[in-house]
Parts: sequence; structure tokens; C-alpha cells
Amino acid sequence: MAFEDPAAEVLAHAAETFGLLASPARLHLVWALSHGESDVTGLADRVGGALPAVSQHLTKLKLAGLVRSRREGRRQVYFVDDPDVVDVVRLAMDRLAGRTGPADRVAGAAHPAARLRGL
Repeated sequence: MAFEDPAAEVLAHAAETFGLLASPARLHLVWALSHGESDVTGLADRVGGALPAVSQHLTKLKLAGLVRSRREGRRQVYFVDDPDVVDVVRLAMDRLAGRTGPADRVAGAAHPAARLRGL
């Protein structure tokens, strides 16, 4: 079965999106939001980050279209409403969660994150 390669623009956009998720802090935020919406303070508490840093990461994720927000009174509530983003993040995290032990490093096995980066 033949298939068509994605356009260069699509590949560039996908690489940029995955680049944003390559940050452990931003990945953790998307992971947290994939389990329910939250404001910045709640997210900072959950991921253990400083409020200004979490806010900056959320701004980047929002500009990339990976998260959205809405105002509730004085609070800005963030959420992920794209099920594909949730699926990709959950799949990657679930797949790697069981592969981070010492057994993965024996006999020259690459660390799971290195495999994802193509190393």
C-alpha cells in the first residue's frame, strides 16, 4: 500500500510541537492538564514549579495551540481540549513509564528517551 509523505510544512510544525514537549516541565504540565483543568497556582503546586516559570511555560504551550484557557472570575483556567494531544502525551508517558529501570540500560540498551530522540 502506497502512502504520501507529509508536506515539509507539516513536518516542520510537528517537529516544533514535539520540541515544545521535549521540556520536562512543559511535558509535565500537559500531562497534568490531560487529567483535568487547573489554574496556574494549582499547576505550580502539582508540578513543583515556581509560579512565574509555570506561567511562562503555559504561555508557550498556549501559543502553540497545545493548551487553551478560559477566565473564571479572576482566575485563568487552563485545559487541553484536543484529544489527539492527550492521546500522544499519555501514550508516550505510559509506554516509557515501565522502561526506566536498570534493565533497560544493560547490554548496551539505549535509555527510552534516547530511543525517542533517535540516539
